[in-house]
Amino acid sequence: MNGFDWNRSLREQWEFHWRHQVRARLDGLTDDEYFWAPVPDAWSVRPRGTSTAPVQAGAGDFTIDYAIPTPDPAPFTTIAWRLGHVIVGVLAARNASHFGGPPASYDSWHYAGDAATALDQLGTQLDAWVTGVGGLSEAELRTPVGNKEPYPELAIADLVLHIHRELIHHLSEVCLLRDLYLHTNGALR
Repeated sequence: MNGFDWNRSLREQWEFHWRHQVRARLDGLTDDEYFWAPVPDAWSVRPRGTSTAPVQAGAGDFTIDYAIPTPDPAPFTTIAWRLGHVIVGVLAARNASHFGGPPASYDSWHYAGDAATALDQLGTQLDAWVTGVGGLSEAELRTPVGNKEPYPELAIADLVLHIHRELIHHLSEVCLLRDLYLHTNGALR
């Protein structure tokens, strides 16, 4: 189609969801909500040395629970874990691989020990992602991702769609957990 802006459409897929469905829902996230585990043995972000998970990844004072391979069924995860996954595995690693961001991995990340820091990290990584995607030409969107991703033959546009699905999926889960926390703890807004 002549004149159709694929880059704008790809960015709008995420940006609309962020502006109208997610961003305001993250305002006021408390540390209690961030770490709340509604079921026993939930995976989370924890002070170094306090986890019983098979793998405790992270370079700072806090680590994220993990296992390779992931158990079946997978453990329930807290808001802290879900934000850690989105910040590092979904965004920071891709920002590093595709947009010149600093190296990032589950093992090298300094996980947030509080909700405000996690939201700051999320904002930083989202800004880098949106800026990186915004700078892609239509030809670059068609370029294969190469060995930086598990499916090297797929186009960058496919990666963008995948990352946006991941963001929509996991941040919607965070919103649902906030609702559950508020209803469970009688702290309705």
